[in-house]
Amino acid sequence: MWRQYRLSPYLKKNYIRMKTNYKMPQLYFRIVLGFGFLLPVADRVGWVGPPGAPNVSWGNWDHFVTYTNVLMPFLGRSAASFMGMLASIAEVFIGFAFLIGYQIRFSAICGFLLTLSFAVCMGLFMGYRSPFSYSVFADSAGCLLLYTIMYYPYSIDNYLAEKNNY
Repeated sequence: MWRQYRLSPYLKKNYIRMKTNYKMPQLYFRIVLGFGFLLPVADRVGWVGPPGAPNVSWGNWDHFVTYTNVLMPFLGRSAASFMGMLASIAEVFIGFAFLIGYQIRFSAICGFLLTLSFAVCMGLFMGYRSPFSYSVFADSAGCLLLYTIMYYPYSIDNYLAEKNNY
């Protein structure tokens, strides 16, 4: 049986404010996460710059596959390339879904699972500090937090929901 707690007027006012005052923070969060999923893919295909250039992690697909094989040493190079391709495709869809606000909850849970698996592989095969140094667990938790929000103003999801209700 659930207990009901009575909130003091101060806590009740702040709770209501917290429930209703998240339009801009969740939009900002979606945009940041969206670019956080898209920019690494742009780096993998060489759109950010060549390998070795400043602020470039991989610079081309071959360097990325080598890195993927470090994260998944139990796979061969061709399997690592395939897994990298699947992850990159998923990241593109998740990133665009966050930016335009379409299927946000589904994209958030997919982003959570993808980044969590990435963080676990980083922790196991590159050392426990790697996923924390690159904030992969924070991205994973952010996706999970975004999943818990039920209403996304400034999104295609909200537009479709309002259109269907009228």
